[in-house]
Amino acid sequence: MSARARAKTITNRTTDLKAPTLKPSEQGKQADKGQFRLQVDRQTKTSYATFEAAHEAALAIKKAHPMLHVAVYDVVEGVNKLIELPK
Repeated sequence: MSARARAKTITNRTTDLKAPTLKPSEQGKQADKGQFRLQVDRQTKTSYATFEAAHEAALAIKKAHPMLHVAVYDVVEGVNKLIELPK
């Protein structure tokens, strides 16, 4: 049996140490800044300027998927309103 050859280490050298800075990730940022946020399973999906628009969208989701936790969060008042199906 022959001896195993040593693995070579490759080092990448950069000549320019001043690399351009990367932009921070866009993940987690809200593109729209409406007062009422539509939340599905406690995750914010989108925001609306009026409660009525947010409530309509939430009710449509709740009708299509009754098992989901759907709520509308008011950013100004800090109130989270759970959406239930009408009986």
